[in-house]
Amino acid sequence: MERVVAYIDGYNLYYGLRSKGWKRFYWLNIQALASQFLKPNQKLVMTKYFTTVVKQPEDKRLRQQVFLDTLQTIPNFQIYYGQFLSETIVCRRCGHTYTTYHEKMTDVNISVEMMADAAKDTFDTALLFSADSDLAGVVKTVQNLFHPKRVIVIFPPGRTSFALKRVSSNTLHIGHVELAKSLFPEQVTGIGNVILHRPKEWK
Repeated sequence: MERVVAYIDGYNLYYGLRSKGWKRFYWLNIQALASQFLKPNQKLVMTKYFTTVVKQPEDKRLRQQVFLDTLQTIPNFQIYYGQFLSETIVCRRCGHTYTTYHEKMTDVNISVEMMADAAKDTFDTALLFSADSDLAGVVKTVQNLFHPKRVIVIFPPGRTSFALKRVSSNTLHIGHVELAKSLFPEQVTGIGNVILHRPKEWK
């Protein structure tokens, strides 16, 4: 069987779902989604999910924590964390000051993991769920240095990248059908037998 590792850009996927208004798909079994794109001769050996923890507002932080706790119940699944960096913005017109946040390190973390896995011969094919053109470099390098390994890019809903299309072995798109088949049950038994419920805002 051909070995497959999936790399999921969490926020790229989230913003794709949000752009479509598909909140009910936030309660997504990431590994089940990745499995939708396997061929009969392929086996998913690991799923790697890259995200950043929300600090505020509190209700959003709590919903994300429930989701992350639910993801932790999946076997052969790892979560990698980036960080939010704050930036103070001053309006040139009125002088009002406000703080905005930028998610950082996800593209770096994905690149490091994919290169390391290729060097360790962990996969034959990598599935990259993202439309972040900053990842085009690692996709091209992995395939050049570790031929015949392939990187298939799977675009989140409503998102695409010409840079990734140019360098990947193939590109696919996440559709409504794949998402509908990949939802967690309404409640999941988490670590320590804690019952985790789907947030009501995601229904």
